[in-house]
Amino acid sequence: MSKRPYVLSSAAMSLDGFLDDTSQERLLLSSPEDFERVDQVRAGADAILVGANTIRTDNPRLLSRSGPDPVKVTLTTSGKLDPGAKFFTTGDAAKLVYAASPAVRPLAAQLDGLATVIDAGDPPDLHRILADLAERGIGRLMVEGGGGIHTLFLTEDVVDELHLVVAPFFVGQREAPRFVGAGRFPQGRLTLAETRQLGDVVLLRYLTGQAALDHRRLAEAVALADNCPPSTTFRVGAVITDAAGDVLATGYSGEHDPHDHAEESALAKLGDDPRLAGATIYSSLEPCSARASRPVTCTQHILDAGIPRVVFAWREPDVFVDAQGTELLRAAGREVIELPDLAAAVRRTNSHLPGVAGA
Repeated sequence: MSKRPYVLSSAAMSLDGFLDDTSQERLLLSSPEDFERVDQVRAGADAILVGANTIRTDNPRLLSRSGPDPVKVTLTTSGKLDPGAKFFTTGDAAKLVYAASPAVRPLAAQLDGLATVIDAGDPPDLHRILADLAERGIGRLMVEGGGGIHTLFLTEDVVDELHLVVAPFFVGQREAPRFVGAGRFPQGRLTLAETRQLGDVVLLRYLTGQAALDHRRLAEAVALADNCPPSTTFRVGAVITDAAGDVLATGYSGEHDPHDHAEESALAKLGDDPRLAGATIYSSLEPCSARASRPVTCTQHILDAGIPRVVFAWREPDVFVDAQGTELLRAAGREVIELPDLAAAVRRTNSHLPGVAGA
């Protein structure tokens, strides 16, 4: 299992960087179009995290209309949480509370039956929290704030992707909460991956160092699938890189034989290359965990090659089999990252299959 989940930090702010104003009513920063986008992003996350102060002040439900509700996560130093908050009383997903050591016992009694309370150290250790989430099967974590939480995650350099929505007005109140506070931000210049107008607000999507490289290499794998010959099976592309991110080999479905899978084809070009021990394999589709054409699956090929890291765009739908590639790879200790923002292109490439709608 990976040491920590892929972390996507999401916030809406005013032109002058505020998350809210000082009035009693919650300031509306997003547009209806952006609310729809956020719901889709939530549906693609395994868990969503907010700080305890956000629960106290905003009382969010943190539910998704577009898919299964993600696991709810919060962290608290004081342990001051209301069991009647919507965080605890709405939705069927698990609720996890990471608390400072002195607050664990009283909080566990207070939230008995409502949430699992976990000792996060004193003071709470963010890296310990993320490692525990990974052990619990959380591969993709969405962080929604507030400002103190965004500052913590960014200054600890654990954010892979940042979604900033900018509303077309100023707040101008010194006491209002800001997107981030003072701190040392080690990321340097981020990579702007997307700008999108959503009603009267604008989304800025940024990637940090490794995440930017992952998106670039995965996009190359997605494009490789266009080379696949006509087929009644999935059209998939794969790229293998070394530890520095340089390309070692590429492959695509049906490259040399109609039964070739993309990952299989790329790996066949490398043999027992020792660089595979630090490699990443990028596949447009989740590696297969069952197949009829050959005895060894792509998941098993990856495990046999000793590749420690797998990045893909689209989970294999149950067109042919019940896919379990992600679960098998993570159970074997591999880091698996899903980047669903590239999945629409993969669906288009495979729209010839029954039940697969192009996007």
